[in-house]
Amino acid sequence: MQHQDGHSHILAATVPNCVSYDPTFAYELTVIIHHGLDVMYVRKEPKYFYITVMNENYQQPEMPAGCEEGIIKGMYLLRKGSRKNAGKMVQLLGSGAILREVIAAAELLKEFDIDADIWSVTSFNELKRDGDSVHRWNMLHPDEKPRQCYIEQCLDNASGPVIAATDYLKSYAGQVREYVSSQYRVLGTDGFGRSDTRERLRHFFEVDRYFIVLAALDSLAKENIIDSALVKKAIDQFDIDPNKPDPSIS
Repeated sequence: MQHQDGHSHILAATVPNCVSYDPTFAYELTVIIHHGLDVMYVRKEPKYFYITVMNENYQQPEMPAGCEEGIIKGMYLLRKGSRKNAGKMVQLLGSGAILREVIAAAELLKEFDIDADIWSVTSFNELKRDGDSVHRWNMLHPDEKPRQCYIEQCLDNASGPVIAATDYLKSYAGQVREYVSSQYRVLGTDGFGRSDTRERLRHFFEVDRYFIVLAALDSLAKENIIDSALVKKAIDQFDIDPNKPDPSIS
């Protein structure tokens, strides 16, 4: 049995003074730790931090300029699409171990003439808390200009459906659904994972690059932006078994 931690960030969200993050890259972790030390030891706020890191080896990129605030707030634009196909755009959100699959999926989508913005989400929990706080303020101040929460600001001018993939249960990324105005598709690790490699585990849970591409194409087809035949083409091209067991109930 593998992957017995699909729920810890969901549990962390139930503790009001627990600030949780699921970073992918070393620079994200550095920014988060620096922020945590400032919050707990300089400002002496009654909070503690929960951070998940992984034991998978991969190359660490340089930190994009100006992303520190986004890392702390919960998401930032890692890579902007080329905008060559403005009518065929998707927004890909990924965190932790699965962000690298999201990056790979964006490359595969180019083969289908689909462009993608890539967002690194360091904390869906912080995005949810910010969204709840801002919308509460709007409710209590009906005579003032409504505010936008951070995730709404990020996706305000974004084009196309939004696909989020994480290494956690679907309810982790799903909790921000009410703050995403576009079609929102969530991939997660609901169920019991059984595999011998990371690749097979991610394929079993349907959160790997191929299922991210499939979710993006299916979302575009549902909006009549592409023909549904492209979805079938992807299933055949990636050798996906349409009758594979549902990981959430098998």
